[in-house]
This record gives sequence, structure tokens and C-alpha cells, in this order.
Amino acid sequence: MPTNRPFVLTVAGLDPSGGAGILADCKTFEQHQVLGLAVVTANTIQTENKFIQMQWIDLDFVLESITTLFKHYAIAVVKIGIVPSLLFLDAVVTTIKKVAPTTKIVWDPVLKSSSKYNFLTLEDGSELNSILKKIDLITPNYDEILQLFPSFISDKLWLKNELPTTILLKGGHNCAALGTDYLFVKNNIIELPPNDAEHQPKHGSGCVLSSAIAANLALGKNMKDACSDAKLYIENYLSSTSSLIGYHYV
Repeated sequence: MPTNRPFVLTVAGLDPSGGAGILADCKTFEQHQVLGLAVVTANTIQTENKFIQMQWIDLDFVLESITTLFKHYAIAVVKIGIVPSLLFLDAVVTTIKKVAPTTKIVWDPVLKSSSKYNFLTLEDGSELNSILKKIDLITPNYDEILQLFPSFISDKLWLKNELPTTILLKGGHNCAALGTDYLFVKNNIIELPPNDAEHQPKHGSGCVLSSAIAANLALGKNMKDACSDAKLYIENYLSSTSSLIGYHYV
């Protein structure tokens, strides 16, 4: 067992069911033997299959929480989850880069819940690109990538060197190659195929995947290995139960 674990921070919502948000993130961090810290962006009332309501946390409170943690801990990676606006996201990212320029940032762009509750509306594409340039990796699914970059697939933006950050495109919504993820690094594509296990849908699976990647990056793995190993972790999670809440294990 390592005696000097790296610190990883999640800045995300609180899901009281534990399937998503900071509770799921911290479960994942612990399984990867990194020390998890958390700052809440929103309190929610929900179960694994029903979203009822939420309250956003004041931005100044969130920023002060982040700054306080960075003063006391050498945080290697930050995973960001739900945020209410690009302004909020930019403030969080800018604060992190100001206090710790070398800290890596992973953003899981959760735009709406599985029950179709909208979290974030993308107001300005140019503003989004300027924010993404300060982020090391985003982890959208196929629905989310088309909201972030409407012409991503049709214009093959990765071939034009127009991507502002590294993208892991999750394959859970890809009917043509279900479960195959694609890592877009500059103008290179790395295919991450699924294993042969039977998988069941899980509430918060995107949170678990992005926090596993963040943990792997904190452990010193490169981006490809961090994503590949996180994919194995999430596949174990997806096949662990037949319910919408899975078991965390390595």
C-alpha cells in the first residue's frame, strides 16, 4: 500500500444516492489509492432513477473552498462535474490555474441528467473554446459532443487541428460501435474498444469514468494509459450489479 498518496479534488454536485457526483468520485478515488477531496457545486434531491430538484452553491463560496484546499494540499488533478454556466466553469478553471498552474484538470461536461434535467446551457462557442484551452481533458458522450461542437463528426474537426483540448469521446451512445471510446489527442485518434463482459446501465457512470481518469493521471500515468485503465475500471463497475447503482472495486 502506498504511504504517500497524491491528492485529487472533485468539484461537482452532491448526489445523495451516491451513484454520481462527489460521493461516486470519492469512492473511485479511494479504490485507486489516491486521497480524495471535494468541493460541492450543487446540492440535489434525487435517487438513482429520479431527479427531483437542485440548489446551486454560490460561486464565491465554491472558489473560496477551492483556494483553501490548494493552500493546504498539493493537489495533482482536479475533476470538474456539473456547473450552472460557462461563467461558473471559467471562474473555477481560472482559479485553479492561478493557484496551481501545473495541476491537471478533467471536465466531465454533464449537460443534463439521465432524466433530462438541464444543468448547463452552452451560450457562446468562442467563450467555450477559450475555457477548454485551459482544461487537459473533457469526457463527453455522443450527445454532449454534438452540443459542444455541432460539426465535430460531420466536419471531422480533429483532422483540422481545431480541437482546443484532448477529448475522450465515450461510446455508450454510439450505436455504430457501442462501448468503443475514442481518445482525440491533437490530430491523433486512439481507439479504446470494450471488453466482452455483459454491462448494465449505471447511474453516474460518466462521473465514475472521469474520476478514475483523474486518479490515474495523479498516479503519474500518461493520458492514453489513464483513459485505458479507467475504461477497465468502469467496465467492472457496469458489470458489477444488475441495478442502476454499481459496486466499486479494482
